[in-house]
Amino acid sequence: MAGLPKLVIFDCDGVLVDSEPATSEVILASFARHGLHMDAEEADALFVGTTMKHAETEARRRGAALPVDWMTVVYGEIHDRLREGVPLIDGVLAVLDGLDAVGVPYCVGSNGSETKMGITLTPSGLHARLSGRLYSAHTLGVAKPDPAMFLRAAADFGLEPGQCVVIDDSPTGCTAGVAAGMRTIGFAERSDPARLAATGATPVRSMAEVAVLLGLPI
Repeated sequence: MAGLPKLVIFDCDGVLVDSEPATSEVILASFARHGLHMDAEEADALFVGTTMKHAETEARRRGAALPVDWMTVVYGEIHDRLREGVPLIDGVLAVLDGLDAVGVPYCVGSNGSETKMGITLTPSGLHARLSGRLYSAHTLGVAKPDPAMFLRAAADFGLEPGQCVVIDDSPTGCTAGVAAGMRTIGFAERSDPARLAATGATPVRSMAEVAVLLGLPI
């Protein structure tokens, strides 16, 4: 177990909120309407942690006849579905409370939009709790696996990369964390830990394991 970090950077979907199953359902239904049929496991392997633009490009490459406004339409459908509610990842509040208790700041680095984070994080109070500490690829103009988002967060907090920890559930996010020179925890509650370990991340199955790796007394 390493010492306490100076900053913890959480991914949003799949790390703070369990929003990925609902999002995948909407995207898969949209693909099917436009001629591309794909199961959830294949979609997760291709798209979790990537951008919607990547999903659109890959779907077109595989033969989907997507309309020119597909991203606009599917974002609306996803947001409507997420407004129905998504649960928090089990144990994440205890980790955040533990970080608060030892004075370690935290933030979010997501390939999702600020609008989406507002929808998924507001009901639990996490959006207000993380006010001013949400980094979105849509706002910054650069997405994981590029490490720029994480490096920007470290710089904003006045820290070196090696003082920070990234927690992400996708190979793209873990790749970005490792490339940034940050200790990276691969959150594999729903995914294959071997895929995250292959990036150089340390895989875990639960937030209880995250707490141990962070050195939190919870």
